Amino acid sequence: MKPDRNAFVPRKPHLIALLLGLFSASALAAGGPLPGANVESLLELARNRNPDFAAANHEAQAAAERVYPAGSLPDPTLRTELRDITNQGTDTAPSLLPSRIGSTKYTLIQPVPFWGKRDLKRDVAEAEAHQASGLAAQSWDELAASIKTLYAQYYVLAGSEKLTRELLEFAGSLEKISRARYASGLVPQQDVIRAQVEQTGMRTELVNIENEHHHSMVKLNALLNRPAMAPLAEPLALRPLPPPARLDYGALEARLRSHNPQLFVAEERVVAATKSRELAYRNRYPDFNLGISPIQVGSKVNEWELMIELNIPLQQKSRRSQEREAQSMLAAAESRRESTQNRLLAELAENLSALESARRVETLTRDSFLPQAELSFKSALAGYENGKVDFATLLDAQRQIRKAKLDLLKAQADEQTRLAEMERLLGEDL
Repeated sequence: MKPDRNAFVPRKPHLIALLLGLFSASALAAGGPLPGANVESLLELARNRNPDFAAANHEAQAAAERVYPAGSLPDPTLRTELRDITNQGTDTAPSLLPSRIGSTKYTLIQPVPFWGKRDLKRDVAEAEAHQASGLAAQSWDELAASIKTLYAQYYVLAGSEKLTRELLEFAGSLEKISRARYASGLVPQQDVIRAQVEQTGMRTELVNIENEHHHSMVKLNALLNRPAMAPLAEPLALRPLPPPARLDYGALEARLRSHNPQLFVAEERVVAATKSRELAYRNRYPDFNLGISPIQVGSKVNEWELMIELNIPLQQKSRRSQEREAQSMLAAAESRRESTQNRLLAELAENLSALESARRVETLTRDSFLPQAELSFKSALAGYENGKVDFATLLDAQRQIRKAKLDLLKAQADEQTRLAEMERLLGEDL
């Protein structure tokens, strides 16, 4: 299945969409709600403000404007010949005025390419315009995938920061318990020291998480064309995953073949190379110049002439070389199309498998690992208070809870990353 050639044709921005974009920008400048609560708000802002995407759209519009000139006739030329300006054999003085010389010939010449060449040039320009529009669509898909991935990281880091703060507060409670038991002579001082060391380690990790959280905010602002230190809203939720029934590989492969911008661009390169090869073969035939010439004698036009001129394609060796070049370029375009298709299908299969794995990890962590870790910690805490479990076992149980919750966040981020990559490959949201 080939991509739809009209799917990526650039269109002028609708007035309402433009006004909405201007309204959103002015609302932000006026202190409106911050973007970042969900990924949709970031995507909307990036579509209106990202300079790379804007540049790709402008280039697509520029390429579309080249189509009509490519198939148009060249401009005609006007030639004027002043004959016998010395008025040889008469008593009249030399002159440059048409009415005071022997005669004046005006020639209007129109170049006319051989039949079919203009259509082929227009077809090549149209294919190049489709390539530019496909590149613009590819630019948006890559930008959207980057924003979706960064937002997932932003969400996970915000969740990790919150979780670490909660666990740090809880670690303080464990320290109080160990101090009370140490004061009663039930545990050694080492328990109190280990509780303090655990808190120090968590504070250090919290600093690193805050730093990474800041970096993700800066990267998102860069994609949104906002100041690097501009604040973002706290992320509220991740996008829901599509149900497994919509992740059938066969259906996804068909959607990729139909909508992927990279495959569309590769297909249009083949079309352009095919038309260029046909144009190279058509150059075996001559081009023409058609002319009409009125001849002025005195103040009157007494004669008319018609002219036809053609070039003689004698340089056959040069033309055969150009034809072989065009054939090689077509073969290269076809090979690149096949390579692009194989690479994209492999990436789709890889990301689909990774998404399913991340989904299974999330399910196992949420339904098994986390409940087991919480039960283990409750048991260890009760045992420590009764003197049946040492402090090391209690700390290990606490670390298991933290690991389970962080694994859950990381699995969700991995799911969102894989989903973003699949949507980039498909050229549309799932």
